[in-house]
Amino acid sequence: MPEITGYHAHVYFDAETQDLAQKLCEDVSRLFPVQMGRMHARNVGPHPRWSCQLGFAPDAFDQVIPWLMLNRNGLTIFTHPETGNHLADHRDRALWMGEMLKLDLSIFEKTNA
Repeated sequence: MPEITGYHAHVYFDAETQDLAQKLCEDVSRLFPVQMGRMHARNVGPHPRWSCQLGFAPDAFDQVIPWLMLNRNGLTIFTHPETGNHLADHRDRALWMGEMLKLDLSIFEKTNA
């Protein structure tokens, strides 16, 4: 069984919800041991919408995920573990809050097939 070394939660937004997403990301990173990434106003990596990445350790999962569930204000959040197998982490081991979107997993298929 792979070891989970951390988690990434990707908060998706668009031009209309960017301020809401930024506040959510800033709030969670202030309240919990969460590292907030940049607010990407473009699609990055496999993500089909603009997003901000939140990184956190396995021992913060039970605090961060419930808080996001209750405070996401209609935003879609995609969360996956970090095990070193990016394809499986994004395809098979992920959690969705809100709309389930299609990721572009082709960037991982050559490295983790």
